[in-house]
Amino acid sequence: MGKVTGFLEIDRQVAKYQPASDRIRHFREFTIPMSEPEVQKQAARCMDCGIPYCHGPTGCPIHNQIPDWNDLIYNGNWKEAIANLHSTNNFPEFTGRVCPAPCEESCTLNLEDIPVAIKTIEQAIADKAYELGYIVPKPATMKTGKRVAIIGSGPTGMAAAQQLGRAGHEVDVYERESRPGGLLRYGIPDFKMEKNFIDRRVEQMRGEGVTFHCGVNIGVDVKVEQLLSDYDAVLYSGGSEAPRPSGIEGSDIHGVYDAMPFLVQQNRRVGRENIESTGWPSEPILAGGKHVVVVGGGDTASDCVGTAFRQGAVKVTQLDIRPQPPEKEDKLAVWPFWPTKMRTSSSQAEGAIREFQVGTLEFVGEDGVLTGVKCCHVDEKRRPIAGTEFVIKADLAFIALGFLGPHKEGLVAELDGRLELNTNQRGAVNVVANDQDYKTSVDKLWAAGDIRRGQSLVVWAIREGRQAARAIDETLMGETLLPR
Repeated sequence: MGKVTGFLEIDRQVAKYQPASDRIRHFREFTIPMSEPEVQKQAARCMDCGIPYCHGPTGCPIHNQIPDWNDLIYNGNWKEAIANLHSTNNFPEFTGRVCPAPCEESCTLNLEDIPVAIKTIEQAIADKAYELGYIVPKPATMKTGKRVAIIGSGPTGMAAAQQLGRAGHEVDVYERESRPGGLLRYGIPDFKMEKNFIDRRVEQMRGEGVTFHCGVNIGVDVKVEQLLSDYDAVLYSGGSEAPRPSGIEGSDIHGVYDAMPFLVQQNRRVGRENIESTGWPSEPILAGGKHVVVVGGGDTASDCVGTAFRQGAVKVTQLDIRPQPPEKEDKLAVWPFWPTKMRTSSSQAEGAIREFQVGTLEFVGEDGVLTGVKCCHVDEKRRPIAGTEFVIKADLAFIALGFLGPHKEGLVAELDGRLELNTNQRGAVNVVANDQDYKTSVDKLWAAGDIRRGQSLVVWAIREGRQAARAIDETLMGETLLPR
């Protein structure tokens, strides 16, 4: 805990944003960092709550020891704070930027709507640690002679690679795209997390002996059977990338796209890369001067909104089939779990028009080119209400309705009949592996992250990468000192 009476004396404060009128003019991060004394004051608010739900199963999936590092920051011990944070989280600068902070929802002070600013403090610890030179390569003192291949360099693959490298194994990470990071680099917009944070972690991991092989599509350029033959263990940590089909009439007309090609293209532009890459359309998708409609109510849809505004969209409308949530949740009914309540992302706050309880009936166009989106209001069971149809003008539309698992080509196709898959209640197809040993039905092949559990948060990806690394190390060596 921090100061005993801090939560009574100090008001909650979080980092502020640049004004929307300024931040939509660039793709850089727009959060204004808090000063060191301000961060320490916020850490002082961590109270002696008895049971810290913030780092239990309802709060932080990787079990960050939040009260401990709040106390360390309050007392000015930044070096020990980053060591404590790294003991559970390999990349706090990632989660401090893009995690939705379930820890704050489960904070005891959230019963009064004034939780500790945990996410802000976590980011501040990581950024300060870099500033002070505390984050350096930590190569293994002894090598095991074992070789591990990791397929995918997203947060799951990166976390597993770092853990296994530090355990003394020779680790090779294979990435389909031209740079490491997976959807952290190519899916999350730069205005939420700039990519230099990925680059410096990659350099740290290279200093620890991890080798990255980019531009290699396993199952296409290199057969997975070759990896299974050459390595003692292979971890499949690809992303859940196949878009959920919308079933909306007119989805094939020009001007209608799935969300990810739009986001990937813009991230590649910011990174000064060619927009052409495996699996994505090469034609430029640009929102400048256009009326844009985004179908979907999740984070990916919100990222499309923010990206469209920065490209110069005239108007952005976001359609959500769900009812508008309440402004405030019933604390006694849901706390400390993640509540359903009205949330406005920074992108939505930049001027988006949000329509709730609206179903998308059809994309309409002229001569095969999009001109509008036909919609209607729906009832509580998402059934169309007769007579409520209307059309929204649109030059560009994005479908952001989630993902159904890995692409079928490549590794999955190569191991067809051997790799056990399952289909969850929402129709997503995932690789079968439990969350204890992470082994698949194929010998020497493990699976973790979105590929196993379905689309999820970065913090869950890091957790699964760490746990899979422990399982692999234990299998190869007969014992392990790596944490779960």
